[in-house]
Amino acid sequence: MASTTTEENGPSIYMQPEMSSSFQARQRLEGLLNKNMRIRMTDGRTLVGLFLCTDRDCNVILGSAQEFLKSTDMFSQAEPRVLGLAMIPGHHIISIEVEADSLADTQGYRGSH
Repeated sequence: MASTTTEENGPSIYMQPEMSSSFQARQRLEGLLNKNMRIRMTDGRTLVGLFLCTDRDCNVILGSAQEFLKSTDMFSQAEPRVLGLAMIPGHHIISIEVEADSLADTQGYRGSH
């Protein structure tokens, strides 16, 4: 809901934070902090780690990240490479998935409060 006020420079519109879509998007994003994410990249690699932060350019920082290379055949399961802290440029991200057990923990947490 917007309210209009008159100031020296003319009328201005203030959005109540709980109603703005950017506030809701921020709340959803904050709810994903420290959840396990799987990010597929344009070069075929997949990174799995804890979602720590993002920025306006959609770059993502993962903590405790592991890198999985694109397998050439279905039966080769190589060991993941441990990266630790990793920054993934937004323009290289194909998809982001939040692991189901992380979401279940979030929903359980919300339900208890």
